Amino acid sequence: MAETGQNHSQTPRPLIRCIRDHDQGRRELARISQRTSSAEQKKATNTVENILAEIEDQGDEALIKYTENFDGFRPEPLIISPKTIKQAWKETPQGLQEALVLAHRRIKNFHQNQLPRDLLIHGEYGEKLGRRWRPVKKAGIYIPGGRASYPSTVLMNAIPAKVAGVQEVLMVSPAGKDGQVNKTVLAAAYLAGVSKVFRIGGAQAIGALAYGTKTVEKVDVITGPGNIYVTLAKKAVYGKVGIDSLAGPSEVLIIADQTAKVQQVAADLLAQSEHDPLAASILLTTESKLAEALLAEIDHQLEKHPRAEICKSSLSNWGLIIICKDLDSCIKLSDAFAPEHLELLIKNPNSIVDKINNAGAIFIGEWTPEAIGDYLAGPNHTLPTSGTARFDGALSVETFMKNTSLIEFTKNSFDKTSTAVIELAESEGLHSHAESIRIRS
Repeated sequence: MAETGQNHSQTPRPLIRCIRDHDQGRRELARISQRTSSAEQKKATNTVENILAEIEDQGDEALIKYTENFDGFRPEPLIISPKTIKQAWKETPQGLQEALVLAHRRIKNFHQNQLPRDLLIHGEYGEKLGRRWRPVKKAGIYIPGGRASYPSTVLMNAIPAKVAGVQEVLMVSPAGKDGQVNKTVLAAAYLAGVSKVFRIGGAQAIGALAYGTKTVEKVDVITGPGNIYVTLAKKAVYGKVGIDSLAGPSEVLIIADQTAKVQQVAADLLAQSEHDPLAASILLTTESKLAEALLAEIDHQLEKHPRAEICKSSLSNWGLIIICKDLDSCIKLSDAFAPEHLELLIKNPNSIVDKINNAGAIFIGEWTPEAIGDYLAGPNHTLPTSGTARFDGALSVETFMKNTSLIEFTKNSFDKTSTAVIELAESEGLHSHAESIRIRS
């Protein structure tokens, strides 16, 4: 029809894309996995490299400068006094104190069951072979600030370190423009037994933990999530210190069938999207009616939502609904995406748990929303993102430990194996390796 000059209203684009084609869905999931652009990373990498070089060279002076430039206050002193931390706990409302104590107890109990056991076995010729576990001496944990405060992240990082036997746990967290770190974050640090807290953030905080300064001690392992600058800084210092992982933006994938309740699905997707504009919220469903009802329900729940703009930005760019022909198709797409969080809102969720290979954490059934795992279920909420659940898992007690092999041969076990060692050494052209065996024969 020709244009008449009149205004014609257009159907507004749904907040979340909904598609039915399996191959298109797979391509969209791949796009979401790569949602931090290489151009952005390249630009950020240059900035991070400059910051780290200056922290390594100038220490506290550079720390103070960058904190003043980026966070808007001069951090003098850099460290928060133990008195202030203890006072934060005392001033925490009783209900919140009780919630933190409950979370602490459950997280500690779970992680105590992760402690690895030393191994000692006797070989076939009488030799002793073993593996011994020891904690690192010092650990640094990064707790994000900015859009929200995360006392739960304090517990999820500090508790495994303490359970592992780490002597000192240093915490860094960016403060607001008033120079104050969130009081509940400090209260969680007090409860978890954090040794020292510094009001610094960003790549400069990672550099301080990795290289050490006059005020901030060098650590052995750095854990905790952060923005792209924090992640790239952790990547850059890996090798000088250990790290947990290179965390990307958070994500949830829900597999739902006709039994799923639309209000629950909407709330769970929004619970992820409210984290960050880069967070991804994905639904794979066999039920067309659920997908249709979901769009209206999300709009309804966004009314008067305190973080509505963040949710809308996240859902419009990185939200996705894929209508699948059956649960097997859902599982294949989910495994290809390897989500950080996977919720199963289906009639018999345990029937498919063993079919899923790639997920940071699986939340089974309608009474297990992801928020339960975020706060107090027990397993760690620091999880692999951006498809890395294909080869990585949750932060654990072992993140703060290292193992040493123990080998003790007797003369008999030496004699029984020496000829084979000489053959192998000579096959590699390593004369002195073979000679170190012959000289003992």
